[in-house]
Amino acid sequence: MPLLSAGLLVYRKTKTLPEVLLVHPGGPFFIKKDTGVWSVPKGLYEADEDPLEAAKREFAEETGNKIEEGNFFPLQAVKSKGGKILQTWAVEADFEQAFVQSNLFELEWPLHSGKKQFFPEADKAEWFILNEAKEKIYSYQVPLIDELEEILKLKVH
Repeated sequence: MPLLSAGLLVYRKTKTLPEVLLVHPGGPFFIKKDTGVWSVPKGLYEADEDPLEAAKREFAEETGNKIEEGNFFPLQAVKSKGGKILQTWAVEADFEQAFVQSNLFELEWPLHSGKKQFFPEADKAEWFILNEAKEKIYSYQVPLIDELEEILKLKVH
């Protein structure tokens, strides 16, 4: 059975163009990488767990912000190159600070050194207009931005 992941694609409407909140992965592998490595805040969940509740939890863990209420609408699931299935909900929200803090994970670093270090799951979160977000986000997640863009166009008309 493939790994299951759940996330939130948070968007806000500005005076000009809508923006989405993406997170940059923490840890030593992504320090100098920018284009194509950002993501919706997401994480794994168990098959018996409510995926929307998992998405809310993961959002809080990776940004330090909480979204308990709102109009959450599901987007089409996408699959990562590694086979993980990502179920995402879009929701409109805004935060004074896009990123407050992230939980930590442990990693042997430097590799094969026997030394363990802790790194944040996400080291920053930022708002991006949709076209910029499509460049920053992992390629398998681009359809999420496309779908949100279509939904927002329909809401305007």
